[in-house]
Amino acid sequence: MKLEYFIANRLATSKHHKSSISKPIIKIAIAAIAIGILMMIIAVATGIGLQQKIRQKVSAFNGHIIIKVFDDNQSEVSKVPISKDQEFYPKFKNVEGVKNIQVVATKAGIIRTENTFEGIVFKGISTDFNWENMKEYLIEGRKPKIDLATQENGEIIISQYLANRLLLKIGDKCNTFFMKEESGQSPNLRVFTIVGIFNSGFQEFDATYVIGDIRHIQRMNKWKADEVGAFEVFVHDFDKIQQVGNQVYNNTFNKKDPTKTVDTQIILDKYYYIFDWLKLFDFNIIVILTIMIIVATINMAVALLVLILERTQMIGILKALGANNWLIRKIFLYNAFYIIVRGLFWGNVIAITLIIIQDRFGIITLNPENYYVTVAPVYLNWGYILLLNLGTLLISLLVLIIPSYIISRISPVKAIRFD
Repeated sequence: MKLEYFIANRLATSKHHKSSISKPIIKIAIAAIAIGILMMIIAVATGIGLQQKIRQKVSAFNGHIIIKVFDDNQSEVSKVPISKDQEFYPKFKNVEGVKNIQVVATKAGIIRTENTFEGIVFKGISTDFNWENMKEYLIEGRKPKIDLATQENGEIIISQYLANRLLLKIGDKCNTFFMKEESGQSPNLRVFTIVGIFNSGFQEFDATYVIGDIRHIQRMNKWKADEVGAFEVFVHDFDKIQQVGNQVYNNTFNKKDPTKTVDTQIILDKYYYIFDWLKLFDFNIIVILTIMIIVATINMAVALLVLILERTQMIGILKALGANNWLIRKIFLYNAFYIIVRGLFWGNVIAITLIIIQDRFGIITLNPENYYVTVAPVYLNWGYILLLNLGTLLISLLVLIIPSYIISRISPVKAIRFD
């Protein structure tokens, strides 16, 4: 065992050390490190968790990339159909990173009950719809049955928000009116049966969408069986959505006849106001990490100075015996390392415990009108936890090299006489 490590270990575990004047200072330093790493882990876990959850919800209702015809329609309603007979459907062969593609169509309508009514957007889906994206939001009932071998049925799923406002439940039938394109004509009436209720917590979608068979829209709009409103494309890696989106555009561009080229739009552009807001969380996380590291290192610097001043006589004796400044500095840096590790340990234990409790029980709730989620989501990843710990440890030790320089200013003669 090296001499400096041996002495540092004796200093950290000796009874005299535990009853010295530096004891409360060391406890404060350990608490500062623990609170710092606790706040950093929770800040990253909640920040990334909220970003991922909102991305997931927006994607579940829109896909990552939307392909439709060029038009000046700014609403959520499908006006001009697009044929399913495309080279990229049902599978992209020339683009890597695409998970799946599904057809959809939307049409505005009004659900009318005996007591009230609500405006909705009916989202028509087909057999290629990936229900895995909606599975966690379906809180009651089941998904509607869609069988292309039979006629369209009237089964739909509705949001809990709309169900509560319309006083509807599973098994109820509801009259839905859809306006015709030709003015002056009576609206189309469809009687739907509610077979499922979903709750995404994203009120912008929950207050709007009703999901059912796409063939209702095809029949009302007088489209052909192979005509749909749009294609929704899902990618494997959300971080590569821009790159995949550009490839999708290049593979759907009609060089022979640009007028027949379809339009592609990624959800980062469609819901730019949401994703710009999410980017602010990255800045907030950086600010919190910076403040916590500064506070922790300042407390550790103070604790190290107290330890050095308390052991002035020991430093003088070691110098008199021939120890150089760097060897003595390493003694106190090892001691500081021991204090930092203790703080990191307790901070990690508390932070991970709180994250697991929140993930399992959802104790902390949020206002969906402001945060788009009802429960504060968390993201537990051992990779970023390890990086935060290593970063805090390295930065603290590097900063502590500066106050340890005071050891070189201590004179052996004066230190030994010190009483």
